[in-house]
Amino acid sequence: MLYKLLSVPRYYVNFIRQPKVINKTTCSLARYISSDNYSEPEYDVVVVGGGIVGMATARELARRHPNVKLSVVEKENRLAFHQSGHNSGVIHAGIYYTPGSLKAKLCVEGLHLSYKYLEEEGIPYKKCGKLIVAVDEDEVERLLNLYDRAIHNGVPDVELIEGKDIKKYEPYCHGVKAIWSPHTGIVDWGLVTEHYGKNFRDLGGNVYLDFKVTDFQMIGKVDREGKCTEEYPVRVVSDGKGLRCKYVLTCGGLQSDQLAKLSGCSEDPRIVPFRGEYLLLKKDKTHLVRGNIYPVPDPRFPFLGVHFTPRMNGDIWLGPNAVFALKREGYRWFDMDMKELWEAITYRGFQKLALKYVIFGLKEVTRSAFPWLQVATLQKYIPEIKAADITRGPAGVRAQAMNVDGSLEDDFVFHRETNSTLGSRILHCRNAPSPGATSSLAIAKMIADKCKTEFELE
Repeated sequence: MLYKLLSVPRYYVNFIRQPKVINKTTCSLARYISSDNYSEPEYDVVVVGGGIVGMATARELARRHPNVKLSVVEKENRLAFHQSGHNSGVIHAGIYYTPGSLKAKLCVEGLHLSYKYLEEEGIPYKKCGKLIVAVDEDEVERLLNLYDRAIHNGVPDVELIEGKDIKKYEPYCHGVKAIWSPHTGIVDWGLVTEHYGKNFRDLGGNVYLDFKVTDFQMIGKVDREGKCTEEYPVRVVSDGKGLRCKYVLTCGGLQSDQLAKLSGCSEDPRIVPFRGEYLLLKKDKTHLVRGNIYPVPDPRFPFLGVHFTPRMNGDIWLGPNAVFALKREGYRWFDMDMKELWEAITYRGFQKLALKYVIFGLKEVTRSAFPWLQVATLQKYIPEIKAADITRGPAGVRAQAMNVDGSLEDDFVFHRETNSTLGSRILHCRNAPSPGATSSLAIAKMIADKCKTEFELE
């Protein structure tokens, strides 16, 4: 069967006919199969996942290691199919994140790298800025703490402004005090991912679409020290086809815990999907919003809350909310997978989170069913918005990494199972939360450093 072409014509994809899968036999610590009768493409590193983090990292590896044979496998028929193509499109500046965390460091670095890359590639973007607005005196102390956090994180040119100055940036916005971030911007991250893919192909990499990874296997015999004797000992398996390689890097997003499980890693942190549903401001009201308008986070709740986001096409998105999705890739209420749903609701971590935030969750579900209920929140910032001015908009699904104690994994997580012959050859990116897109080039540099050390790349 021929692979489908990438949706962007300028991309090149290797075409290949794969042999059928043979039966597996087991061996201690890894799954080994005979190397006889196999004639499959061979690579030094296979990257699993054609989202923005996977493609950015593949590109970085190709830039650093021109003699290393690289490929990317993606289960959908185009790149950036899920989170990378279903997000707000914001270029974040690094304000919200805990000082010293990877999120903070990589976001600020990624901000500068992103604008440099967008200029070099000629990708359209808008540096429209962002206001984080305290709508009443109760929010001012938290806003001041947020400003201190921004300073510690090295966010460029961030300012604390009084309520009377808010209208200089957002004429229709009300508030008592705000943080102004002039370097926050917007871009189409799906388009950016496509450019990463083109760069990767131009550097000699290959991309395989419609390649859903179902297993990782070890190929060949084992010597007395328990090591496989094959030069390309890992087989990355899809339905009826496979690739051979020395090492694997997974950047699976919504499927990251499942990919980790295939190589013998723990499922924790577990991925629990939350759908974020946006509203749209009608065209005749889009003049009410110039740039990004964000709330001051409320520590009582696990998610940020509703905000105003301009889009590259002129739309204004309002939201998102956060509702539990009934499948990992469930963009609508009626998208359901009983197996995935059962695994989520029986997970002890999810049960603890649901009990802790039961009222919050019920309110989010209610606002999802009756979107006009969000208008009161929107009016705190822009009183001119009425229920008649909004319509239902698009949705995305967040791959929320969750621990068994019910806590949400808030930072980047990487894991390699060093106690397994198979697992030691596979590095997993277990969690790449927002601002993963903004940070993608910085994340890629960090993962490339890890790969060079752990995979001994030249």
